[in-house]
Amino acid sequence: MKHRSKLLLVSVLLVAMLVQTSMCIVAKPRNEQEMNIVEIAQQNKDLTTLVKALDSAGLVDTLKGDGPFTVFAPTDHAFKNLPNGTLEDLLKPENKNKLTDVLTYHVKQGKVSSEEALKLNGQDIMMLNGKPAKIEVKDGSLYIDGAKVIVADVQAKNGVIHIIDAVMLP
Repeated sequence: MKHRSKLLLVSVLLVAMLVQTSMCIVAKPRNEQEMNIVEIAQQNKDLTTLVKALDSAGLVDTLKGDGPFTVFAPTDHAFKNLPNGTLEDLLKPENKNKLTDVLTYHVKQGKVSSEEALKLNGQDIMMLNGKPAKIEVKDGSLYIDGAKVIVADVQAKNGVIHIIDAVMLP
């Protein structure tokens, strides 16, 4: 009888552990292709300044929209490399239009993969703010308006993100 009780207890514990493990697997975070551009940026520790700037410019809802969009996303380090006072000045409420112009210079309507962008070497692409940005390939690396793409093709449900090492100023 004692042996059966122990066996039953062990069985119950194993089943409980299996249920717990399967619940953890089901509860894993969504993959990037299930998230929109803003959600992906919000989860990336290197894009916190961009997220703050998008919020200040009122562009969060736009980039959560259907798109598709191609976003050239500057890292926090890229924002820190701007001339002293530039970021602080752009984030002031009275400079919202200027901030919007800078941020929409990092967005192209439509989805452009890095493979497609490489074929555009030497050409300008029209950005969301209506201004052209030059695509270049140097030593096998992709550049846009002088900013190097350091992480390419982060897929979102409403487009693609290419992380860049500089803030592009129109």
